[in-house]
Amino acid sequence: MKNPARTVAVALLGVTLLLTLGNTQAQPTPKTTTKTLTFAVVFQGPRDSVTEHFRPFADYVARMLEPTGDTNGVVVVAPSAAQMIKLLEEKRVDFYMESPYPTYIINRLGAARLLLRRWKGGIAEYRSLLFTIKENGMARLADLRGKIVAFEDPGSTSGYFLPKLFLLKKGFSLAEKAGREAKVSPGEIGYIFAGTEKNVANLVMQKKVAAGAFSNDDFAHMDDASKASLAMLAETESMPRHLVSVRKDLPAPVVKRLKEILLSMHQDKQGQTILEKADNTTKFDSLPGGEEMVRRKLVELYRQRQH
Repeated sequence: MKNPARTVAVALLGVTLLLTLGNTQAQPTPKTTTKTLTFAVVFQGPRDSVTEHFRPFADYVARMLEPTGDTNGVVVVAPSAAQMIKLLEEKRVDFYMESPYPTYIINRLGAARLLLRRWKGGIAEYRSLLFTIKENGMARLADLRGKIVAFEDPGSTSGYFLPKLFLLKKGFSLAEKAGREAKVSPGEIGYIFAGTEKNVANLVMQKKVAAGAFSNDDFAHMDDASKASLAMLAETESMPRHLVSVRKDLPAPVVKRLKEILLSMHQDKQGQTILEKADNTTKFDSLPGGEEMVRRKLVELYRQRQH
């Protein structure tokens, strides 16, 4: 005869096992949060084309950062420097590339910090050239007093900030004018904005302004006849063509590895191909003189904007 107590115990054990198994099967599998590495650019216009343009770049860097595939590359397009600052502060952007002036605007309050220099179109740095037409007979910067010069636009590094700061350091007084016909006092140099480097060159060659300023790269792309007609009055110091910055609180190990990836990317055949498609990037290298030196150069250059 079976032991009733033992029968009840076995039955209870069976029920307990079934309940335990049922509860285990009912528990949802914990979801692993997919990590992302977010790259951003500032661009006003349709975002889709820019996003697709840089997606292979973001994917490559993310894949090298985490070979297991746990990190996804994401591309974000900010319509303005102000929006980029917001995205960085909200930790929705990890790193970005920009020219010197937007970089200064974005980084000056501490949202991000400089990481590397970007070579764009084979160019690491550029400088500004102050030029006139040979027929004017001007050979010195002092000859520009009382006359109008043409700059490119208020946000141009080589076409405005570099030449303006250069002239200010030389002791000249500059004043923005409403147009080419505006009156300029004998003790100052007047300036207007032409909009593009081609307009700057045309105004000079047509003798509508006394001189102009643009980058050495702009000069290199001119035809031989135009080059021969111009006389150089001065050239400024060089500035990085483009810069890479990282979010201020991006973890140090991630920053270190990101730097290593970008510095070696051009040495990898696939990486080199992806760089070329990423807005004609040649390679990345270290900041000339270090982060602090470049940061100070940006501050010195762009704080003159309001003067």
